[in-house]
Amino acid sequence: MNKSIFEKSKLQFITHSNEHYDYVSGAEEAMKGGCRWVQLRMKGASDEEILAAAQKLEPVCRKYDAIFLLDDKVHLVEKAHADGVHLGKNDMPVDEARKLLGEDKIIGGTANTFEDIVRLHQQGADYIGCGPFRFTTTKQNLSPILGLEGYRNIIDEMRENNIHLPIVAIGGILKEDVAELMKTGITGIAISGAILNAENPIEETKQFLKLI
Repeated sequence: MNKSIFEKSKLQFITHSNEHYDYVSGAEEAMKGGCRWVQLRMKGASDEEILAAAQKLEPVCRKYDAIFLLDDKVHLVEKAHADGVHLGKNDMPVDEARKLLGEDKIIGGTANTFEDIVRLHQQGADYIGCGPFRFTTTKQNLSPILGLEGYRNIIDEMRENNIHLPIVAIGGILKEDVAELMKTGITGIAISGAILNAENPIEETKQFLKLI
């Protein structure tokens, strides 16, 4: 993972929609606030719906020089002109996705334990989305909650085993959590609801970036 990608991954925005914003306009608010990494996640949507949103979102990401990833949909990455894909624990294995997408695409994986991280590292993941930090309503079928202690333990084990991958914390993270989370040794955080549901998502994004 090159340095510019590493820097951009410090704040990742996972798309979401609410009564004020759809998947594209919400992501644009985060980018206006300085976020440079967007993952288009539309759980339950059809391929056609995802591609329609991607066609609108991709040019916005280019305008802000932001990384643009799809969640899960390896077969849509090329059509969507995405920079890569994020794979959940029940999605295609990272090494299989790599064969299909090649070395130039970014491929991230979801982890809940150190064992998950070892597996993803061996498969060639570029970064890890690790969580959940706490309970979150934006994700179904949650893995066990990690909390600060969980991240500390995972980072310690990674150091002991000489595994150097960006670790991005995810799951119900609020502004007041960021300082302590960053002290655990993680690389960055992924946010969805906390930004989108804020009174001013642009300002909220700026605040998160300052805290990181």
